[in-house]
Amino acid sequence: MWDPDKYLDYADLRARPFHDLVARIGASSPRRVTDLGCGPGNLTASLRDRWPAAALECSDSSPEMVAAARARGLDATLLDVRDWQPAPDTDVVVSNAVLQWVPDHAALLRRWAASLPEGAWLAVQVPGNFNAPSHALTRELAASPEWASHLSDVVLREGDAVSAPAEYADLLADVGCTVDAWETTYVQPLRGPSPVLEWIAGTALRPIRAALPDSEWERFRADLAPRLDAAYPTRADGVTWFEFRRVFFVARISA
Repeated sequence: MWDPDKYLDYADLRARPFHDLVARIGASSPRRVTDLGCGPGNLTASLRDRWPAAALECSDSSPEMVAAARARGLDATLLDVRDWQPAPDTDVVVSNAVLQWVPDHAALLRRWAASLPEGAWLAVQVPGNFNAPSHALTRELAASPEWASHLSDVVLREGDAVSAPAEYADLLADVGCTVDAWETTYVQPLRGPSPVLEWIAGTALRPIRAALPDSEWERFRADLAPRLDAAYPTRADGVTWFEFRRVFFVARISA
């Protein structure tokens, strides 16, 4: 289960990759713009502002996120991204921080590229920090004798959950697309007690939160917090730097 309010913690910092991604889409007057994995809809609304004449389609696999997006006035639908099929007039597809949850999403990308009309834009961003201390320490704790039996059914994303920019570029170029692929590491200034724990609580820790009752969840947080605090020390001015690597690619569908 996703918590829209928790996800919106640090909303401005979380939005930076989305805006950097969308800025590289060259569509001037698309007929239909689709946001796959719209979350609470705060960023989807900016697509409506950029292309007001386009039909705006948005979906998410979380009922809580769909409800939050609808509360913002968006006609969001509940949909697993793997089940999406593009309408014939789909000229822009945006998928922001979604495909890392989908095993073998390379096949999905090939299918989308084959189904979209000539000239359409496919823009994707995924996190590339699965080997960072924030995620490695979480997996280490979850696999420890203390927690392994509680979390035996939980799948946490490993470093191979996403590919390198060049691999995505190859994949889409091989099916005839023109591709722009890159990566960025944002050095995010976080504040407050255990800020990295609070940052990942709304995303990477979601499977663990869903698997544990409230009391055990609080105990897991208490075990993880000092590990993260040691890996991400707080400066004298109260800032904790958090390296936030993201992988991007924008593909233009060719004939």
